[in-house]
Amino acid sequence: MNLTDALVRDPLTGGRAAEVDRPLLTYLDDATGERVDLTATELGSWAARAAGLLREGCGLGVGDRAAVLLPAHWQTAAVLLGAWSAGVAVSFQPRATAGLPRLGPGADGPFDAVFVSAERLDDWLEDVPEARHRYVLGLGAAPPREVPLGYLDWFAEVGRHTDALPASAPLTSTDAASPDGTSYREWGSVALAVAERLDLRAGDRLLVDVAEHEQPVYWLLAPLAVGASVVLCANLDPATLDARVAAEHVTRVL
Repeated sequence: MNLTDALVRDPLTGGRAAEVDRPLLTYLDDATGERVDLTATELGSWAARAAGLLREGCGLGVGDRAAVLLPAHWQTAAVLLGAWSAGVAVSFQPRATAGLPRLGPGADGPFDAVFVSAERLDDWLEDVPEARHRYVLGLGAAPPREVPLGYLDWFAEVGRHTDALPASAPLTSTDAASPDGTSYREWGSVALAVAERLDLRAGDRLLVDVAEHEQPVYWLLAPLAVGASVVLCANLDPATLDARVAAEHVTRVL
């Protein structure tokens, strides 16, 4: 089972694939003016590069664990999908720092890889779990100004890999997708249940305020599971929400 295909091209349910010529994931930052539009194919390519970094660059695969200490962002989507495609179990926000949610409850370190944003690293330096491979992400239009000792620049490293998924042992729906043992199939069921609760359907376009919803089940897994697309908004200005909804053809707001 290729999870990138399962999530992006043929979502978790085995249902409708996303439209390849339209943005599947749009990232907007109202403070900087940054905009990134990714089709299903483009997001899948970034996920494949991320998988290549983990498998070929780090030698990781099924049975290994990654901690992802990142906010909702298009690069975070690539990291998560890449890790799952490589068979690496993911803990999202594994520590309850600042009350942030986590994917894979009870999943403390040690980890084989850790991903942390440059913006949060200063605040979290003492709380970043131990890992053999450490990556920092700038999550902006420019790379991080300074890469801390012991870390590598994820964006630079992932660019060394191709957009073809590396060869790996086949994944199954019962393999662990998070370090607490939750399987791909179980996360798929959770994603579908969340999509139903949000009344998300194929073709919907979901706008998400990233400051309010960092849990990837809401902004990544649930929409992709039913073939919906996502507009991630950072530093969202409430005064422009109605205009943004109209301009982006949004059908649901979270």
